Amino acid sequence: MKSIKIYASVLVFSVGLISCEVRTTNVGNGNAKVKKIPPGQAKKIYGTKSAKPFAPGQNK
Repeated sequence: MKSIKIYASVLVFSVGLISCEVRTTNVGNGNAKVKKIPPGQAKKIYGTKSAKPFAPGQNK
């Protein structure tokens, strides 16, 4: 009898856990601009010596 209660409680817990659903929705239009990080911050993240490759206007 004790094992039936344990199995039943595990079954109820499992069904409750599986039935949880997470939904994410995006509000707004799909053409929203993605915020870019500044060139100096990208330089720090990637460990390069110069920020020129990350700056869109610096083409030489």
